[in-house]
Amino acid sequence: MWIFIRANARWLGAGVILTFLSSFGQTFFIGLSGNALREQFALSEGGFGLLYMAATLASAVSLPFVGRLLDYMPAWKVAAFSMPGLAAACLLVVIAPHVAVLAIAIWLLRLFGQGMMTHIALTQTGRWFAASRGRAVSLVVPGHQLGEAALPILFVSLAALLGWQGAWTASALFILVMLPVMVWLLREDRIPGNPHGEVGPGSQQRQWTRAEVLRDPVFYLLLTGVLAPPFIGTTIFFHQGHFIELRGYDALVFASAFPLMAVTTIVFGLVCGALIDRFGAVRILPFFLAPLTIASLAAGLLTPVWGVYLFMFLVGVSYGFTATLLGALWPEVYGVTHLGGVRAIIVSAMVLSTAIGPGLTGVLIDQGINLPTQLIFMAGWCVAASVCLAFGSRVIRRRQSRFQRGA
Repeated sequence: MWIFIRANARWLGAGVILTFLSSFGQTFFIGLSGNALREQFALSEGGFGLLYMAATLASAVSLPFVGRLLDYMPAWKVAAFSMPGLAAACLLVVIAPHVAVLAIAIWLLRLFGQGMMTHIALTQTGRWFAASRGRAVSLVVPGHQLGEAALPILFVSLAALLGWQGAWTASALFILVMLPVMVWLLREDRIPGNPHGEVGPGSQQRQWTRAEVLRDPVFYLLLTGVLAPPFIGTTIFFHQGHFIELRGYDALVFASAFPLMAVTTIVFGLVCGALIDRFGAVRILPFFLAPLTIASLAAGLLTPVWGVYLFMFLVGVSYGFTATLLGALWPEVYGVTHLGGVRAIIVSAMVLSTAIGPGLTGVLIDQGINLPTQLIFMAGWCVAASVCLAFGSRVIRRRQSRFQRGA
C-alpha cells in the first residue's frame, strides 16, 4: 500500500484535495451559517429550506452540462475555472444584497463545490487507474471525511474572531491559494499501463457515449440502488433534530457518534477498494446496500441509546462501500472515453435525490408519518433495489463477455 501511495502521490493527492474542497459546497458546511443567513434575510426555517432545495435542484440541472467538459478539456483547465467559481460563490454569500443573490450563491456552491470538485476527483481517478482503481478511489474519497472533521471547527473558530462573513471570506482565499497547486498536480496525466503496466476492468471494453448510456435500460436499474444512499443519508441527517426529539436522545450523544461513522467510512472504503480490485465493482454491486438496509431498520426499530451507535456504525460501512464502489463502477461498466459526461449525469441525479429527500420526507412528517416509520419503508426500497442490482450485474457481465469475445 505505501509503495502504491508513494508511486502515485501526485494523482492521489490531487483527488484528496479536490474531495476536501467539495466540502465548501456540502450541506454540513453551508449549514454552519444557517442561523446567520436566516436572520440576515429574514427567512423562516421553511423558507430557507425551500430556497436551499431550489438552489440544489438548479445545481443538479446544471451539472450535466458543466461536468461533460471533462470529456473535451484537460482536467486542469476544468479545475482552473471551477475553483474560482467556488471561491466567487463563497464571496457572494458575504456580499449578497438580496435573497435572490443568496440563492445564486448557494446554487454556485452546490454546483462547483459538491458537484464539480467531487466530479473531477472521481472522474480523473477512474481514468488514471485500472487494475488498482478500487484502491485508488478508496484513498481519494477520505478527503470528504477530512473536510467534515476539520472544517466545522476551523469555521466556527474563525467566525468567533472575524464574524461569519470573515470565515466565508477566508474560505474563498483558501480555495484560491490551492488553485495553482491543483493546476500543477493535474497537468500531468497518469495513463494506466504507463508506467505501471496496469490492465483492469474497463481497459478492454466498449466505450459508451452519454446518449447510449441514457438509452440503456440497465442504467436505470443501477440508479434504483445508486440513489438510495444519498437520499436516505441526507434525509436522516437533515431531520436529525426531529429524530432526536422523537426518541428522547441527548443531542450530545447523537453528535458523539459522528466520529465513529467517519472512522468506519474510511476503514470500509479501503476494504471495498480491495474487494473491487480483486472481484470487480460489478460483482459486488448487488451487496453494497445491505449495510444501509440494516442501518435503516436499526434507526426505525431500535429505541435504546446504543442503537444510535449501531446505526452510525452501519451508516459508516454503507458510506465507505458506496463512495468507493461508485467511484470505480462507472468506468468499469461504461468505459472511460466519455466518463466525464456519463458521471455528470449520475452526480446530477444524486444531487437531485439529496434535494428531494429532505423536502418529501418533511411533508410526510407534517402529515403524521414520523421518520422511524419512513425508514422502515426505505429499508424495503434497499431490498428491492438490491434485486434490481443483482439482475443488472448479471446483464452487464454477460454483455461484457460477449464484447470481449467479439473483440
